[in-house]
Amino acid sequence: MIIDFHTHVFPEKIADSTIEILSKKAHIIPHIRAVAPELIHSMKEAGVDLSVILPVATAERQVVKLNDAAARLNEQYRESGLFSFGCMHPDFADYSSELSRVKELGLAGIKLHPVYQGVDLDDIRFLRILERAAELSLLVVTHAGIDVGYPGVVHCSPKMCKNVVREIGSFPFVLAHMGGWKNWEEVPSLLSGTGVYLDTAFSTERMEPLPDGYWKESELQMLSEDGFIEFVKAFGADHILFGTDSPWTSQKRSRAFIEALPLSDPEKQLILGQNAEALLNL
Repeated sequence: MIIDFHTHVFPEKIADSTIEILSKKAHIIPHIRAVAPELIHSMKEAGVDLSVILPVATAERQVVKLNDAAARLNEQYRESGLFSFGCMHPDFADYSSELSRVKELGLAGIKLHPVYQGVDLDDIRFLRILERAAELSLLVVTHAGIDVGYPGVVHCSPKMCKNVVREIGSFPFVLAHMGGWKNWEEVPSLLSGTGVYLDTAFSTERMEPLPDGYWKESELQMLSEDGFIEFVKAFGADHILFGTDSPWTSQKRSRAFIEALPLSDPEKQLILGQNAEALLNL
């Protein structure tokens, strides 16, 4: 089974306007419309069996509505291979009860985005959420490193991630973007051996820039094949999850990148799906 552990879709009525705003802010081009039918079509082209959708609450008032919407999406699209997580915001007052409800709704985990939410990951507001999620055996995926649309802003550095593991202990913790987008030089030394998982989302391709001259050509390339292999050596293939950040990278090309790596077939199978199957209890 091929599992994309990191994707995004939006309701039809807001998808285009939302992606337009994000695209202009990041100065990059999306590969598909960020709606469920387009993602399903992309999956068929790429041979992806399951896509995990990661909603982000940018305000505390959105949390309950987004979690309800995630549960509805799972009912509507599960046969098509879409599986949404829930979300949480650091300023949501009754986080403990809402995380219990996330569990009751059948959502396997939550997505956090410290940059969009404006709080450091090792702040007590996140630590208490992470501790409660660990108690409930909920998976946690967090944006890690710089966000492409917020240059220079870091609310989830490798050091902050290490502080979280030190405070909370071992729990199913996934650091998106290979542990820290554009902080990659710090990730292996600080986080290998901590038990965290890394996803490959928006880390293995060349960014597709808007034709506005914002990005320099030298800035567009993300992790090289050699750079990726160094992460596999540091963390082990059993702690890396295939993810794309669709609509921002191509599922087909991202899968091809993994399959072309000089790794053994068992290692590729772990990355492309087996690790995710184990985490999701499929």
